[in-house]
Amino acid sequence: MLPTVVIVGRTNVGKSTLFNRLLRSNRAITHNRDGVTRDRIYGEVRYTSPPFALFDTGGLVFEGEDEIEVGIFRQVEEALSQADLVLFVVDGKAGVTPLDEEVAEFVRRSNKEVLLVVNKVDGREQVDSLVPEFHSLGFEEPIGISAAHGYNIPHLLKQICKRLPQIGEVPELQGLRIALLGRPNVGKSSMINAFLGEKMLIESPVAGTTRDSIDVVLERNGKTYIFVDTAGVRRKSKIRDSLERFSVLRALASSKRAHISILVVDAITGITHQDKTLLQYLQKEKVPLILAVNKVDLVPPQKRETLRAFLASKLRFCSHVPIVFTSTVDKSGLGGILPLAERLWNEVNKRIPTGELNRGLEIALSRHQPPVVRNRRAKFYYLTQVDTTPPTFVFFMNDKKLLRPDYERYLENQIRKIFGFKMSPLNLIFRTSRDSKGFKR
Repeated sequence: MLPTVVIVGRTNVGKSTLFNRLLRSNRAITHNRDGVTRDRIYGEVRYTSPPFALFDTGGLVFEGEDEIEVGIFRQVEEALSQADLVLFVVDGKAGVTPLDEEVAEFVRRSNKEVLLVVNKVDGREQVDSLVPEFHSLGFEEPIGISAAHGYNIPHLLKQICKRLPQIGEVPELQGLRIALLGRPNVGKSSMINAFLGEKMLIESPVAGTTRDSIDVVLERNGKTYIFVDTAGVRRKSKIRDSLERFSVLRALASSKRAHISILVVDAITGITHQDKTLLQYLQKEKVPLILAVNKVDLVPPQKRETLRAFLASKLRFCSHVPIVFTSTVDKSGLGGILPLAERLWNEVNKRIPTGELNRGLEIALSRHQPPVVRNRRAKFYYLTQVDTTPPTFVFFMNDKKLLRPDYERYLENQIRKIFGFKMSPLNLIFRTSRDSKGFKR
């Protein structure tokens, strides 16, 4: 395991900006509003010696009775219990606040080694005026930095590495990356927690609890799975808030970075317009996908077959997408998701030899010839697979303008049937072939 560094502090002191700076990537959302980070956000800093795991946490509020604020507090407590080193971040421009003093006492009770980081110190000339006040918090020499501009970050890294246990080389985490997508409050975080057997992510009936994409690692049966929980995606017309709009973009980007995506929908509301829009987006992007119909425990058993038939009618445009009925309450359906994701990933990586493909193409053409278009009929010369993830096939033919959409769908269905692509998205490319003299055949 990598040594663990946890960033804590009150709201809006720049914890997520520091997290991004240390990772050298924009993993956490930063915004000039309190409370943007809510869950633990994980990353790995691998350019240092030793490399270390880095956790960003939500801003602490000690007197709040709001459910989400209480959830953040518990998340920070859990993160501290795993920490080898704590970065306690304060705002140099704001000075010491009563809340900073409460955080200091809270961190001190964890009995972990602490580095006090005074952020928003924009240069050496500000160190003497902004940093000394923070000695009153009772930690060793505070380190003045600017997470936004990079001032004194090399020194901070040196001090971090000096305090971490030295380890041997740790290979970068490998495993099947699974992104969970869906509208707010459909149970994405609850589903990950159910797999883990612990409340790693905040669960709340309040829509929009998760705002960033969170990586969570699960080891099971000798295999590694990396879950990416994402912000709930709502209709564009309802995304008036700039912060939420950015979260939605991150959610969709996460689906493209993952190996497999699981679109979680609510069994009670069924496939909404927004769910269908998301499905169409994922189809267009050729994302390997599983549809999880969650909260099925709320549907009476005698109505579940009707629900299944209704969903099948709604999803005719993506009939290859496997559907799983799940409940994070009674755990039904959850046991089949990881094996299904493994099978889907294997299918996405399947490659068919060119000889087999062309024999299959001959069978498909003999079953149903292309229709005549403008007094001409499409002719196919050969077929080859040029890529995987997703499987991509190129058809060479006399004139691709002679193809009708319904015949393209027929060819896709035949490839699925003949070569066993039951769940994977397929990418079909049609090219007009020319002879050596440049004439169309």
